[in-house]
Amino acid sequence: MAVDAVVMGLGYVGMPLVHAAVHAGLSVIGFDVSDAVVDGLMDDRSHIDDLSGADIAEIRARGFRATSDDAILAEADAIIICVPTPLDDDSRPNVGAVESATRAIARNLTPGTLVVLESTTYPGTTEELVRPILEESGLRAGQDFHLAFSPERIDPGNPTYGLVNTPKIVGGLTPQSTERARAFYGRFIETTVAAKGPREAETAKLLENTYRHVNIALVNEMAQFCHELDIDLWNAIDMASTKPFGFQAFYPGPGVGGHCIPIDPNYLSYNVKSRLGYPFRFVELAQEINSSMPAYVVRRVQDMLNDDAKAVRGAKVLLLGVTYKPNISDRRESPAIPLAETLLEHGADLSYHDPNIDEWTVAGTQVPRADDALRAATDADVVVVVQNHREYDIDAIARASQRFLDTKGKVTAEGAQRL
Repeated sequence: MAVDAVVMGLGYVGMPLVHAAVHAGLSVIGFDVSDAVVDGLMDDRSHIDDLSGADIAEIRARGFRATSDDAILAEADAIIICVPTPLDDDSRPNVGAVESATRAIARNLTPGTLVVLESTTYPGTTEELVRPILEESGLRAGQDFHLAFSPERIDPGNPTYGLVNTPKIVGGLTPQSTERARAFYGRFIETTVAAKGPREAETAKLLENTYRHVNIALVNEMAQFCHELDIDLWNAIDMASTKPFGFQAFYPGPGVGGHCIPIDPNYLSYNVKSRLGYPFRFVELAQEINSSMPAYVVRRVQDMLNDDAKAVRGAKVLLLGVTYKPNISDRRESPAIPLAETLLEHGADLSYHDPNIDEWTVAGTQVPRADDALRAATDADVVVVVQNHREYDIDAIARASQRFLDTKGKVTAEGAQRL
């Protein structure tokens, strides 16, 4: 019995796709190599912020099921690849999961199937990696089956834009593949947009996040010299934002986190260097600046303590919020991690509070969790806001603190410092 779609990779990208498609009436099966993920979903447990256990139970009641048996791929009208694409230790793209998923599809590929890659990757992946593997089945892309790339645009925790109302870019290997993919996504997404081809669709995703990466690096560097020059950068940004054209506000912070900004621009940089032999200088400079921000925050902590003749070693440092963005539990690439590592290396007596995180281990060390942020702040030598969750009354905590550094720029209490 054919199913409308099999979604491969049931994480922050795959599960919102599953949820939207099932709600639109499509028959969907999820595939994941992790038995723990599959078993959890089949037991109505969610492992991502944007879906609750009740949400999983609801789509299960509508027919969704998860499996780790790739034989199910032979029953799919459409197969959507949503597997992780991290960087390796040398900051090079690791497309091993994409390759494994594609080989599983090739073993089970049937004529007429639509295959779409959503995993973020370097331009050319769809045509140069995915296509040849799929064609080992004996079927030809664009003739016997359809192939396209459609970049994911999932923003965990965003209350305004989700998968359904965010325009979906689609770049097919052929015009017919593009239209087949648009027809599929059009069943549960409000707007689809046709790219010239897979490479343009792949590049669009990287451009979106490189744009953010570079502009965040700009204000992060400005934050450092504006502090030295006694300029309130936050106020300057507010003033610049009054211009109704030609300016978009970006804000400094303790570093960049998540699955996109710290990683995706490196795919484009890798592609330029490996194919053309020269660096993508903007990306490399932005990476250098943004990666330096946790160490800069530690220097600010040192300066605050030094002003009172105190050392970082032995000082009680409380970190507030250790996720990569507010009001979620996702810690992927969170700048709180290198910040905590550096503080521990300096001998700080480190603790944290985060309403979304019950346990936190950094570099093999379990960091003690404070039960109450306000009470813990009164006992700390320095409080550092790394992520401003909605549960925090920043000014009240700042007034209760001996020294307070807000890396998110929300505090107004007298005596507190902002990045």
